[in-house]
Amino acid sequence: MKSFDYIRAESLSDASKAMGDGAQLIAGGTNLLDLMKLQIMSPDRVIDITRLPGLSDVAPYKDGVKIGALVSNSDLAADPKIKALYPVLTRAIVAGASGQIRNKASTGGNLLQRTRCPYFYDTSMACNKRAPGTGCSAHGGAGRMLAILGTSDDCMAAHPSDMAVALRALEAHVEITSANGETREVGLDTLYRLPGDRPDLETTLAEGEIITAVILPAPVKGSVQSYRKVRDRASYAFALVSVAAVVTMDGDKIDTASLAFGGVGVRPWKDAQVDALLHGQTPDQALFAKAADRLLAQAKPHPEAEFKRPLVKRALIAALREATGLAPATAGTDKTRDAV
Repeated sequence: MKSFDYIRAESLSDASKAMGDGAQLIAGGTNLLDLMKLQIMSPDRVIDITRLPGLSDVAPYKDGVKIGALVSNSDLAADPKIKALYPVLTRAIVAGASGQIRNKASTGGNLLQRTRCPYFYDTSMACNKRAPGTGCSAHGGAGRMLAILGTSDDCMAAHPSDMAVALRALEAHVEITSANGETREVGLDTLYRLPGDRPDLETTLAEGEIITAVILPAPVKGSVQSYRKVRDRASYAFALVSVAAVVTMDGDKIDTASLAFGGVGVRPWKDAQVDALLHGQTPDQALFAKAADRLLAQAKPHPEAEFKRPLVKRALIAALREATGLAPATAGTDKTRDAV
């Protein structure tokens, strides 16, 4: 590991001022430290923000909830308000990583974790995300874990977070604080950039800006929330495909639907046209298959990720069958639903 300076920030202002070229924030460090050991990330300064006040609470906020950026994944998943009102978020968090990692990983850090594309992690291979302009070795290489939506010629790396998929379905916003203390709120679709020809630029955070909270809107009353994750093994594995669903019914018709997808997008993926297609419709297999086809219309899979087309279609149909009551909920961490 390359030597670096360690700075313990006493305030947000201190942390922002210490930012800039060659600096990196650290909270739980569950992703950063691994990347530093491999010299994929080699910051000159590491700024510890774990002792900053006011960032470790889950508290009511307007009609919803504000989650401090330093709240651990374990504490967030176990919070009574989250379990009762936003159960899809609890389900998604518990489906990710291991208990030990969830105990350390922070809410803000989870949103900013880096891809697990094997070429990003292999410094002997070309990777535009790690080293801009060097090329993308995934073309013509191994592609099982790559994204199929939002990709470009320069990058096909999938976003790894389970938590962010649930937050996307819940229409969460991120609170960002700048160096001068001003705050702004953005949706996750605004926070994350598409790769285009600059996959190294993953977010819209400006220099000195820090994620300070995640804001959940008012819970969707009467909703059924589900999270379904398909992965290679039962624990400690990233999603091949995941689906977060928040659905309300009006009699025998779908009133509202908010779906988000993991393992298939370069960012936590959401398609407003898929949600709109379901509105006011009577749930059935044909409708769900049509929604899946709409989602996949722009998919551009690597040949080894072609299997994700039928997999995401089956996962979407299964999640909607559970959420609309066409099929009983399946017991277990990865496949379950809750009513709010």
